[in-house]
Order: sequence, then structure tokens, then C-alpha cells
Amino acid sequence: MSQQDQGLTPGQPSQPGQPNQPGEPNEPNEPDQPPRSWLTRTLFPDGEEPDARFTLANERTFLAWIRTGLALLGGGIALEAFALGIPTDVRTPAAIILVLTALVISATSLFRWRSVELAMRRKRPLPAPMLTVVLTVGLSVATVVLLAIFVSIGGAP
Repeated sequence: MSQQDQGLTPGQPSQPGQPNQPGEPNEPNEPDQPPRSWLTRTLFPDGEEPDARFTLANERTFLAWIRTGLALLGGGIALEAFALGIPTDVRTPAAIILVLTALVISATSLFRWRSVELAMRRKRPLPAPMLTVVLTVGLSVATVVLLAIFVSIGGAP
């Protein structure tokens, strides 16, 4: 049954307050809708506006990466600040590894957020999450260093 048979105008959702059904045209943009900001036009010059739920989920993922970077930064600072009886020649490299991993994750999370947003706008497959590799390698190296520290000073992990 077509929209006109149901007494609906083209572009009008089947039920008020409900999204359009597959195959139904989207509602036209409001003529008085403000244009996109210069930042949005600069970051996302082309493509269609994705569903807001996906954009917000992408932003939450970005913030999770930032929180992870902050936690690693705090861990690296704490490791160096509170000596914990760990020799300096081993403690400092472990702290540096944690801080550098935090730096890489925090810096690249913005690029990850943008690449996912562009893929959604262009209706392309999402890019592979390279940040997981960085996080895994950084934490693995720091863990091996810390385990070596505990074994060398005779403590049990």
C-alpha cells in the first residue's frame, strides 16, 4: 500500500514520531534550518548526515579512548612518582612506555573518530581499529618490563 493510499503525503512517516519505513523518502530539510558550521564543513566536506545515534556512539568511543589515555598517563606518572622500591633503571622506562602509549592513543583517537564519521557519512565500511594494536603492544611491553622488575627484585606478582 503506497503512502498516498494511506492518506499520507510523500516523505511523511507512516506513524507520527516514527522514522520512515525502508523505501519511504526522507523528510525534506526545513527551509529555515541553519547551515552546518564551518568546523563541520571543514571536517566532513561531503557525504550524508548519518543517524545521530551512530554519531553519538562514535563520540562515546572517542571519549573512551581519551579516558584510556588518561588512565595510562596517570599510571606512568604514578609509577615514576611513587618509587615503590623499584630500581630507577627499570621503573623509568616502564613509566615512559605508559606515558608514550597514552600520548599515541590520545593523539590518534581524534583521527579514528574522524575516519569512522567519514566512513558513515560516505556509506563505506568502517576502518580497522589500529588503536587496539597500539594499546595491546604498549601495555604488553609495559607488563613484561614490570614483571621483569618484580622477578629481579625477588617479589612475587
